[in-house]
Formats: sequence, structure tokens, C-alpha cells
Amino acid sequence: MTKRLLSATALCSVLAATATAQTYEIRVWSGGSSEADSYRWEAIEMAADILEREAAIRGEEITISIEYMWEFGGWAEFKQAVTLAAEAGDAPEIVVTSHLDIAPWSQAGYIVPVEDYLDLDAWPLSDVYPNLMDIAAFNGVQWGIPQDAESRPFFFWRDHMRAIGYSDAEIDALPEAVLAGEYTLQNVLEDATRAVEMGLVEEGMGFSPRVSNGPDYAQFYQSFGGELYDPESGKLVLDRAAMTEFYQFFVDAVAAGVTSRTHIGTDWNEWYADVANGNAAMWHGGTWHYGRYLSEGNEDFFGTVAFTLIPAGGTEAGRANTITHPLVYLVTDQGDDDVQNIAAQLVEIATEPRINTLHAIKSAHLAVAESQSSVPLYAQDPWADAATSVLLPHANSQPNHPDYGVYSEAMWSGLESAWTGVQTPEEAVAELEAELVSVLGDKLIVR
Repeated sequence: MTKRLLSATALCSVLAATATAQTYEIRVWSGGSSEADSYRWEAIEMAADILEREAAIRGEEITISIEYMWEFGGWAEFKQAVTLAAEAGDAPEIVVTSHLDIAPWSQAGYIVPVEDYLDLDAWPLSDVYPNLMDIAAFNGVQWGIPQDAESRPFFFWRDHMRAIGYSDAEIDALPEAVLAGEYTLQNVLEDATRAVEMGLVEEGMGFSPRVSNGPDYAQFYQSFGGELYDPESGKLVLDRAAMTEFYQFFVDAVAAGVTSRTHIGTDWNEWYADVANGNAAMWHGGTWHYGRYLSEGNEDFFGTVAFTLIPAGGTEAGRANTITHPLVYLVTDQGDDDVQNIAAQLVEIATEPRINTLHAIKSAHLAVAESQSSVPLYAQDPWADAATSVLLPHANSQPNHPDYGVYSEAMWSGLESAWTGVQTPEEAVAELEAELVSVLGDKLIVR
């Protein structure tokens, strides 16, 4: 029998082996979180209560105390805190973080495979979307469990689309047109230009992108046919033509007056207020932004906003796409199988459909498991239902590769240089290639 199969009964064996009460102190650190994401740790608290009650019914006594932290200042501070704690041998037992941390942290020995403690073929883990489970794996090993899902769509302000000539039926059909490649990023530039020329929005607000680096921008590289990763070789990929076209699109947006040359670094609060209230004709963002739009005063989201996949770039190799960047539960190496087993069991229970749905709806994220669409709280939420059906079936992810962070930062630096006019797209791509080849060597394929 494999270790995984044995682990399904590991918790019972551990508890039955001792007649004394067992006490576990489990710390949960959650990155990139706000108060709206409280179920990232409250779900673990609920799971601890369930685990204690189940033990009591078996005649066993365990006490599980949960401590949590979520205020770290930002992703960089959070990751540094986890790394320093792990190096000092004092890492929190459970970490909620980006799936991109799996590759470097598993190689550094900070985390343990959850497959050593959980039966992945049994409910509730068997119900998790397979593509999300794949995103939480690395080198054929299941290191984590998806904590939530999301997607990063393209948004249109309906009134502005009507004003430039679209009927309601045509606006409603945009998701299908984008998916079929009939509405492309070239159409985005044309329509955003009309919105500015007609005075519907101010200059620079025809297309209002995300104001800082993030997974969203890799979507535009993919729109022009770019690939981030070659699964056969396990290497990262730089497609010169796709990267150049990606950079050129944003240069063209600036030249057309639909995006500001100085847009990068805009205050996030200002950006949210603008896009939520029609001060921009088009923009892109995350599915979790929905809650923020409502809080910014948009009381009729579906009546004012349409959303689609990110349109294809218009080239033959281009494709409509969206990236999901799920956070994952990871169990850290405590040097104690009993503690790691308890932590893994808590993660498993927290993944059950009704519990995970609490987080999905409160934080405007998407489901991790198929059966969540049947949970009334999820099924009756119009945004969760619509976003799941339109976006998730077509979502891909950034690669779990130890050096992807280097690639991502370099790609952003090149885009920023071209966007602000410091370099031409061709110059920026040439510098990007030189940097990546120098740093990554034979870990990179250049096409």
C-alpha cells in the first residue's frame, strides 16, 4: 500500500494510540488577504471544531487551537515572513499563498506534500476541479489544495458601448464573439478610440488597465499566441513575436489616446472608483473586484457592465484567454508527522463545498469544487454563477516553475519600458531576452 492510502486512517491511528488528551496549536498565515477573505482562516477554525467533535464521538479527546495572521503589508512582506520563519524552524503550520510559491518552497524543504496525508481520490478532494488540483501540484506531486479560484476578465461599460453603436443584443453576445475570435484587441482599440472621440470618457480612459504588475498582463502575451511554459521540457518560453505584439498593443493604446502614458502607478482607490462608475469605457481586472465595484456605488452591476475573456490579439496564433491564480493551502514541514497530519486534515475539511462556498461568496471568488454550483448560497449568487460558466472552463494558469518570478518581473519591466516610451517594443523585447538568457540559461526556450 502507498503512503497516501495508509494516510486516510492515520489520524484515527494517532489518536487511538494514546489515552491522554492531545492538544495542537495550529497557526495559519494568509497572504494577499483582507477582511473580506476571513474564511481563509475561519474555515480552518470551523474544521478544527468539526475534527474535535468527530474525535469526541469516537471517545477521544483532542483540542485544536487556531491562531492566524493576515496583515503583512503586502505579498512581498508576507513571503519574506514565511521564508524567514521557515529558515528559523518556526513556520506556521498552514500557509495560504499563491500556487507560484509551491515550486521554490518545495525545493527549499519548507512544505510537505499533502498527498502523504490525504486520500486525493476520496471526497471532498475528489470533487475539486482537476485543473485546479493540477495547479497545486509540482513535478507530479500534490503539494497543496486549492483554497479559492478566480479569473481575470475584460470588462465593458454598457452605456458607452451603446453610445458607440452596439445594440443590447450585440453587447450580450460579446462573450461568444470574443471566444470565437470575432472581437479582438484591435476592436478594443477601435471602440475605445470612439468612446474618447465622442467624449463619453476623458482622454486616456478609453481602456484603463490594471495599475501595477500582476498575472493579468501574461494574458495579453497569450492573446498574441505567446506560451509561458513548455510542459515537455519543463522550461519557460519566450516567444519574441508574441511578446513584441503584446508590448506594441499597449504602445498603440497610448498613441491612440485611450490609455495614459502615466497610467502605471495610479492609486488603486482612484482606479476602482473610475471603473465602477463608468469613467472608463473598458478595463480588465479580477472576478473578486465585483464586491469592490458594489462598494464603490455601482448598485446595478449587470445592468451597467459586460464581461468576457481577454480578447485575442488578432493574429493567427492569437487566442482569447483568462488566467486563474488560485491561492492554495500548504502544510509546512514541522518535523512532526502528527502535527502535519492534523494540519492536512484541517485543510481537507475546509475544502468541503459548503465551507468553501462561504469564502467564495463573501470575497467574490469562484468555487474550487464542482458540487459548489449546487450549494444554494453559490447557485443563487448571480456573479458567481455567471463568472463560473463564462470564464473558468477556459482558464489557464501561470506555471509552477522555480524561476517564473524572475520571468514575470522581467516581462513587466519590458512592458513598462515600452508603455512609457523609454524603449520601442522591439528594443524592450531584445533587452528582455538578453536578461532572461543571462539569468535562466538553458531553463529558457526562445522562439
